Amino acid sequence: MRLRINDIPMTLGAGAKNLREAAAEILGVSPESILSVDVLRKSLDARRNRPPFFVYAVVVTVPDSIGIPDSRDRRISLEADQAFLRTPQMRPIRTRKRPVVVGSGPAGLFAALVLARSGLPVLLVERGKAVVERIRDVQAFWEKGEFHPESHVHFGEGGAGTFSDGKLTSRVKNPLTAWVKKILVEMGAPRNILIDAKPHIGTDRLRRIVVRMRQELQDLGCEIRFAANMTDVIVQRGAVDGIVINGREEVRAEQLILAIGQSADDSYRMLHDRGVQLAPKPFAAGLRIEHPQALIDEIQYGPWVGSAELPPAEYALAVRIPDLDRAVYTFCMCPGGQVIGCSAREKGVVTNGMSCSRRDGPFANSAVVVNIRTEDFAGTSLHPLSGLQFRRRWEAGAYALGGGRYFAPAQRLVDFLEGRPTREGMETSFLPGVVPAPLHRALPGFAVEALKRGLAAFNEKMPGFLTGEAVLIGVETRTSSPVRIVRGTDGQSVSVRGIFPCGEGAGYAGGIVSSALDGIRAAELLLESLA
Repeated sequence: MRLRINDIPMTLGAGAKNLREAAAEILGVSPESILSVDVLRKSLDARRNRPPFFVYAVVVTVPDSIGIPDSRDRRISLEADQAFLRTPQMRPIRTRKRPVVVGSGPAGLFAALVLARSGLPVLLVERGKAVVERIRDVQAFWEKGEFHPESHVHFGEGGAGTFSDGKLTSRVKNPLTAWVKKILVEMGAPRNILIDAKPHIGTDRLRRIVVRMRQELQDLGCEIRFAANMTDVIVQRGAVDGIVINGREEVRAEQLILAIGQSADDSYRMLHDRGVQLAPKPFAAGLRIEHPQALIDEIQYGPWVGSAELPPAEYALAVRIPDLDRAVYTFCMCPGGQVIGCSAREKGVVTNGMSCSRRDGPFANSAVVVNIRTEDFAGTSLHPLSGLQFRRRWEAGAYALGGGRYFAPAQRLVDFLEGRPTREGMETSFLPGVVPAPLHRALPGFAVEALKRGLAAFNEKMPGFLTGEAVLIGVETRTSSPVRIVRGTDGQSVSVRGIFPCGEGAGYAGGIVSSALDGIRAAELLLESLA
């Protein structure tokens, strides 16, 4: 008999080796009666002013003769073997028609994997470069300010997630989440992502994982083409009939999965011109904040800081500003990471956070953002692409405030709140570099006011957050897409049959896991349409 036990607390130093004894005590049996212990989940409870401890959920195997334990203990339940793991609905389909997947981020890669494992002759096209070449281009941007319009943090193998913290947390409750993580482990991710409550991979490992996924797809017969930009969509009688690559090569296709990511502004415009229905979508924008990691550790762990068992400390903060009717919250927090320039167009500055698997850098960073409504884009004359123009305006403004060369405008947190200029040098990890600048000019007035009040409120929730060591860097505008490619319940564009939009660029996902899940959904619905 297999039983699930939730909420098993383990103090620092106890280690997972004592789980058998703890489970036996909860069940009221001897440790020898437990035949096996499988960890399902591990989380850290590090609320301030009390000793941190780990919390486990496990599945134990016990002899049927023990009987079902007392049902009044809600921590204990019957567990059907592997009930938590569902696989995509792949079905063998015989067809010579080749579906095309556009984009090699998480949505595109997982969509292509489901199709290829179903036996379809998939073509995957990516406008950027393969990982090795892409890394060289990104390094040249960070070190020399050399921007490559088709090869940067957003475009290329693995998508924007390749240069990120590699978080695998998601608020989406989907039984396929475990399968996504299982595939990532098969491709080289550490096994602990299967049980950690806040799993992450790190940019160093992600770069190897996407190469392994490419090799897996090619072994399954998938053709992958880099430097292949979808510049047009061929539409006949309300249905897709193919795409144009690099402005000259026509590729016929009756099924097209669009996983273009949220930074392909030219693709959005082309789709709009071809009659694909788009809609404006709310998103969030703000700044990156950076603290010394040692300070965050001290705030979060208190007298227990320095324990070898404790990871670099994290935080998640949110506050509502009622009279402004805005929310201010932290997003994509990267402990032990660095702030990176991830410009998506020439003469524009965009910031983001990235970290390696060890998270052992000297700084902690996070986005601090304000919700942006569609009416903020352009008032009453709202166009489906107004959000792109809104976003571009503030990215271009940040480029100007930074003095060009893709340096970012930056200001000490205390100076930003007091409305005074920062004059002395600032310690920051940002590449290519920062320039002291008045950040009240980097965002709309309502966003600046909300950020000031939100940051002050954060210090009440997390005393010590407001410090002279903290630096704000602008601007953070790529939290999610300001455009949605409208699709129906069958997963297809409501205006052009055969187009299956998915992922961040479609406006239905955000982050690695939710994008991968949306790509799987698109592939399943495509297979259903063929069947």
